[in-house]
Amino acid sequence: MTRIIDPRWPSTLRTLRQRAGLSLRDLAAKAHYAKSYLHDLETGRKTATVDVAGRLDDVLDTGGVLTGMLTDEGEHDSAELARRVAATDISTTTITGIEAAVDELATAYPTASPHALLPRVRRHLTYVTTLVGSGRRMTLDQHRRILVAGGWLSLLTATVLIDLRRRESAIAHLRTAEAMGAHTEHDEIRAWCLETRAWEALTTGDPATALDLARGARAVAPAGSSAWLQSTAQTGRSLALLGDRKATGETLARLERLVSPLGQPERPEHHYRYDPGKARAYVATTLAWVGDPVAAAEAGDVLAELLAEGSRPRRIASARLDLGQALLSLDPNEAAAQVAVAVGSGRVAASNWWRVDRVRQGLARIGVPTGDLDEFCETYQPRM
Repeated sequence: MTRIIDPRWPSTLRTLRQRAGLSLRDLAAKAHYAKSYLHDLETGRKTATVDVAGRLDDVLDTGGVLTGMLTDEGEHDSAELARRVAATDISTTTITGIEAAVDELATAYPTASPHALLPRVRRHLTYVTTLVGSGRRMTLDQHRRILVAGGWLSLLTATVLIDLRRRESAIAHLRTAEAMGAHTEHDEIRAWCLETRAWEALTTGDPATALDLARGARAVAPAGSSAWLQSTAQTGRSLALLGDRKATGETLARLERLVSPLGQPERPEHHYRYDPGKARAYVATTLAWVGDPVAAAEAGDVLAELLAEGSRPRRIASARLDLGQALLSLDPNEAAAQVAVAVGSGRVAASNWWRVDRVRQGLARIGVPTGDLDEFCETYQPRM
């Protein structure tokens, strides 16, 4: 896809780097890019991707300035189409394009930086809002499809905002998604909204609320749907943090029965489509949280598979956190090392930082030095 870049982007990167007091070598070390590549970006010889811009935004603490100066040509065309929509009817082709964009953004979620993804999702949500409010003619089916797309975009926006620890804005978008799910009688959107609230409750240390929300999501979700499976997994994780080993084990066994017949989906990275690989990762997380002795072996196997695949950096970071948690009582020095690598990758979202703190607190309780880990955390802790 062609990328439109603000001509001031290279000089802006250089200014932001200098303002942060960093040399090119310093920035290369922090962002995990080659010094020569960053030099090419600053001189305009190469053009950054949205993911690269988002990574640099994170390291330089810019609030998304660099990402905001990049636009995919397709997104630019969407904005132009929104400006012209008052002169045309809504076509089925337009709606199909919106639905395809929703799938692309949901597929980008596991790999893209939250800072990089947020403006992309918001541009499409603004476009959908413009269409809904345009007053142009459309059939009932077209109107429902646009509202459903708006529901998914609002939900994804909320999910990214939770990753960035922007709770009030996230809740506002969740309310919009819930309203669109209710208006269109789309039970899967409604269930995903509850499941997302459950995850947010877990990240803020409220597993009891998370359990109620996850069970509510499962009750609403269509049987066999991705939301149904995901809410089952979220129920198990909530029970693990509550320390209920028996109920946790029963829930994991139920999840295994539900997932075992499933094949690999066409887009396994799609955030709202469940796949068997996710199930195993959730099991490893849950076992680590509940303190099961087999957690270390399970988390190690999941990490090995992800490293062999090599294309899911956020899942790899999460798997290292799971392994660190599981190794606390077995090999605390290795636990610290795994968490340090996860943090140093720059792929631990703000919403997952509590898991880093959980391992650090465990290490402190048993008197294990955490100097290297503390240094990584100071350098790479995302902005809340």
